[in-house]
Amino acid sequence: MAAGAAASTGYWSLAIGAMRAAMVCWVCLAYMRGVCDWLPLLPAVTTTGSTMSTPRVGLLVLLAAMALVAGWFLNAVRPPPPTPCGTPGGPPVTAPRVRLRDGRYLAYAESGVSRDRARFKVVYSHGFSGGRMDSPRASQELLEELGVYMVAFDRAGYGESDPDPRRSVESAALDIEDLADALELGDRFHLVCSSLGSHAGWAAIRYIPHRLAGLAMMAPVINYRWRGLPRGLARQLYRKQTVGDQWSLRVAYYAPWLLHWWMSQPWLPTSTVIDGSAPFPNALDEKNRVMALSNGMFHSRARLATQQGVQESFYRDMAVMFGRWPEFEPTDLEKPPFPVHLFQGDEDGVVPVQLQRHICRKLGWVNYHELPVTGHFLSAVPGLGDRIVSTLLSSPASA
Repeated sequence: MAAGAAASTGYWSLAIGAMRAAMVCWVCLAYMRGVCDWLPLLPAVTTTGSTMSTPRVGLLVLLAAMALVAGWFLNAVRPPPPTPCGTPGGPPVTAPRVRLRDGRYLAYAESGVSRDRARFKVVYSHGFSGGRMDSPRASQELLEELGVYMVAFDRAGYGESDPDPRRSVESAALDIEDLADALELGDRFHLVCSSLGSHAGWAAIRYIPHRLAGLAMMAPVINYRWRGLPRGLARQLYRKQTVGDQWSLRVAYYAPWLLHWWMSQPWLPTSTVIDGSAPFPNALDEKNRVMALSNGMFHSRARLATQQGVQESFYRDMAVMFGRWPEFEPTDLEKPPFPVHLFQGDEDGVVPVQLQRHICRKLGWVNYHELPVTGHFLSAVPGLGDRIVSTLLSSPASA
């Protein structure tokens, strides 16, 4: 009830502000009708005895009014500033962090065997709403057997990693390279990416191919507006999403600066992924969704991921992934000097399997693993983490 009242208050505040702005414009246009005589539909406002009766003055008044309206609008849509960890008013720093080339800090968590006795060193890039405590969920027994050191990290703006207002597809790859250098992982390392975090995998192929020994992507999210996708099929699958998800992706592409305002308006269609409201077609995904909502885990994970601000975590993620890819798209990439594996469930309710098949067929060099009766959240599938890690590390040229 309180949340509904707050939402209603926010809506009426916005509506009142809009009405005030409209009244300012109306009065100024009425004034121009009086001094310019070229707006016959408005009542005239004359200025008897005034020397300020030229069209130029009226135009200046209108421009001033428009500036006021623009200022109000920009103030309404401007997201609040982030609250970086370790700064006054920000969350505390509790995780180990490394310093990147631009001075930002990246938080990380280690698992598997120690770095000094590892045969394989693997970096993990988490998905949307995730964090450094996520992983492919390979068993400790397998990691010990293969000699795997794994490090996961909070991507920029998530958890305890500093926000990056210039975040891009390229910066995702460079952050991984900086993390590997800071932790002295060697000239080459392996990379595992999950869901939306897989844009870092495509970026690594493009920007740091000399640093990877192998790459595995788990249900990588696609951008429906990539040029390399079949337009008719992409449009058809895009329209099968809920109206809120369609509009969220549309805003992320055409007006990413508007995302924070748009997503905070209860009367506008917004993302069901963020609020967890849409059911999944896969039974395991749906079971886990309902459980996470009922036991509070869904919202707890979201609070931790967005503790420095939802703009620099969730919404910056959406703007990068679903915005414009000006330098390259996955289907533009050439074969890299290391094996690439892509795992995709055929009952994925987030990523259409038809588009994933198209990307892999067009590239030709991706080792495509389609998983029957499997949804989007692959790390939750029992035993699959072991399969993904062992497949990646047993591929030729991975050692």
